[in-house]
Amino acid sequence: MMKTTIVIGYGNELCSDDGIGCRVANIVNLWHLSHVQSLAVHQLTPELAANLANVNLAIFVDASLNAELQNVQVESILPNESRMTIGHSIKPTYLLALTKSLYGYSPTAWLITVPGVNFELGDSLSPIAEQGISIALTEIISIINKG
Repeated sequence: MMKTTIVIGYGNELCSDDGIGCRVANIVNLWHLSHVQSLAVHQLTPELAANLANVNLAIFVDASLNAELQNVQVESILPNESRMTIGHSIKPTYLLALTKSLYGYSPTAWLITVPGVNFELGDSLSPIAEQGISIALTEIISIINKG
């Protein structure tokens, strides 16, 4: 069975650097890899649990609002049910917990956060965000290849 991967980039594309995750997901989609599905979404919602239940590997990509984090952060994440609230937007760890609860399974997962500095209305990215996207894409390739 071929290993399958999903890349879920999330954020608001109308708020400049907040759209980093969506930009990354859209670029991954252009790679046309048969075993990689890529979704650009405004926010993580419970409905995404069905997508996660059918993959071996999940990679979440988001902008970092924390100005102190100047580098792209890559971390392995696990399902976490503590303070799990189901609303319009949930954290990746909560989504993994929901997937495990509903389907009895949760894929191996990673979270990549890319620093952003401009979150004003607009669709242009800051140079820091552009550089971070390039690094995030390299990290995604690395994670997929390790599979």
